Amino acid sequence: MGHKKKTSLKATLQSQQTRLKNKEKAAHAAEAAERKTKHKGKGKAPVLRPNIPFTPTDKILLIGEGNFSFAHALVIDPPLSLEHLPSSNITATAYDSEEECYDKYPDARSNVFILRERGAEVLFGVDGTRLEKCNTLKGRRFDRVVFNFPHAGKGITDQDRNILSNQMLILGFLRSVVSCLAEGTIPTYNLSRKPNRPTDDDDDDNVNDDEDIDASSPSTAQRTRGTVLITLRNVPPYTNWRVHFSDVPRLAKTPPKPTSLGTPPNPNYKLLRSFAFHRKMWKGYEHRMTKGERAHGRGTTGEGGEDRTWEFCLKD
Repeated sequence: MGHKKKTSLKATLQSQQTRLKNKEKAAHAAEAAERKTKHKGKGKAPVLRPNIPFTPTDKILLIGEGNFSFAHALVIDPPLSLEHLPSSNITATAYDSEEECYDKYPDARSNVFILRERGAEVLFGVDGTRLEKCNTLKGRRFDRVVFNFPHAGKGITDQDRNILSNQMLILGFLRSVVSCLAEGTIPTYNLSRKPNRPTDDDDDDNVNDDEDIDASSPSTAQRTRGTVLITLRNVPPYTNWRVHFSDVPRLAKTPPKPTSLGTPPNPNYKLLRSFAFHRKMWKGYEHRMTKGERAHGRGTTGEGGEDRTWEFCLKD
């Protein structure tokens, strides 16, 4: 009898262990199935592509190119959708003189040589806040005017004055670029899979604020007016200017009134959309400091933060 009880107790313990093991196996199997289901679900979702805000027929003006690596990427190794973009459609400009540019950015010399060899136009000594003063640009109109990471580069240590100088740079550019923008209807873009989300200061504009699907070109065949694209980063010094993210649309849409008599009012822009700027889409592109390589080694900016582009056109 005693032996029988001992056997029963052992069997009971083994049975409990077996049940526990089976329960654990079932739990693991359920977790694995859930992970597999989630993975399959992700695979069925639409693939969101980085936004390419140009078409192969656009005439493009690039402001403040620095070492001309963005222009180089646009001409030499562009995304597939732009493989038929003529190099002659691109005008790349720098604020510095040619000699100053090569002194600041030694790699600019080879980039400029290749750009010119391919038929792109390269201009030096072009002030983005006084584009109307550039004889080469007078009377010309562009479909896209791009200012990537604008920075006054004055090296002002007083933060308030530094903020003001960069705000004035943005406003000066928005005022000056009017003479360079093509005329036409207001562009409309294909909607992203997410609903339009208005910004804090939106009153009449709905903004596509996402990685759009097939939204790189206007959804109308009519001639559309030229657009302005401004890209900034969500890291210092841009975050210190109060002209980043939601404040960029505010400056463009409701600019301050001129402070001096006789000065024409600042133009009002319509915000069309904003989207993340993916540097990896532009092979070889580097965001360089305004001070160039003379400052600290290669003169590249800090890592981290989000690069974001806002696209505007003039309001009616």
